Order: sequence, then C-alpha cells, then structure tokens
Amino acid sequence: MQGEPTDEDLMKAYGAGDAAAFETLYSRHRGPLFRFMLRQLREHATAEELYQDVWQRVITARERYRPDAKFSTWLYQIAHNRLTDHWRAQSHRPVAPEDATERAEREPDPQTPERQLSAFEERRRLQLALEELPADQRETVLLRLEQELSLEEIGRITGVGRETVKSRLRYAMDKLRSRLNP
Repeated sequence: MQGEPTDEDLMKAYGAGDAAAFETLYSRHRGPLFRFMLRQLREHATAEELYQDVWQRVITARERYRPDAKFSTWLYQIAHNRLTDHWRAQSHRPVAPEDATERAEREPDPQTPERQLSAFEERRRLQLALEELPADQRETVLLRLEQELSLEEIGRITGVGRETVKSRLRYAMDKLRSRLNP
C-alpha cells in the first residue's frame, strides 16, 4: 500500500499541470499558514490579503519549483518574505487591534499549543506573552512550536544562521517561562 504523496511530489505534479495536486497542498497548509500570518499581523483583513499573496506566489512559481528544501520550508520562506515586504512598506509594525487575541483564538486548529492548554485563561496568558516578544523571537517560536520546523529550516526562512535561531528561541522561551511562571 502506497502512502500519501509528499508535499514536494504534489508541488512537482502541480507544476506539471495537475490542479488536484495543488488542492491537496492547499488543504494541508491553509490553516497553519493562515494562523501564522494572523499571529504575525494581528489584523484579519491584512492577514487574509497577504495570505492570498503567498498562495499566488506559489501558483506563479509552480513551474520553477525545485525541492531543495521541504515544501513547508519553501512556503514559509515565501510568507516570511511577504511579511518583511509588508512591514518594510509600513515602516513599522502596526499596533494590534484590541480584539487581536480573540480573533486569533477563533481560528480552528486542534493541534496548536494554545488549544492543548486546558483553561481559557492559560491560552489567553500564552497569547499575551507571545505578543510581548520581539517580532524576530515571536516568529522563531511560532515556526518552531506550531510548524515544527527544524532550526536549519527556520534559519533558511528568516535568513539567519542556525546559532542565531537557537539564540532567539532560547531568549524567547526564557521570556515566555518567566511571564507564564511568575
């Protein structure tokens, strides 16, 4: 019995004209990618717009795709670059709307760390603690914990070395621990 096709195989098939392969890729990654964008941007409409831009870039690059890294690494590299372009154009990170935490928590995913915590207040405390992290540390934590990417993959996505990723992750986790366990 043959298992599910890999993301890389699906992307190559899509590049060769198999539209159903794209549908499978999209269904596998749409929820986690959108939540990543929403947590980074903290504003639903902007997250939706940039999320669509990321998928448009995947569609545009379909014939040039080469599986030099995992598909998810490549996808999140596109997302990271799009976020960087957005923030550069804004010249600052926009202030989070007052209901950003509630908006993010409404996005369904039974496997995120927040949903696995038992009480609503603990989920809220974690989200607030994440929002207090510097942007580069928050992005690193989200890519590591929610997307389960390796340090090398995160480095490729963010354009920094493995040691920098380790350092960002260590500082972020220390800050989260101290914030959540006073």
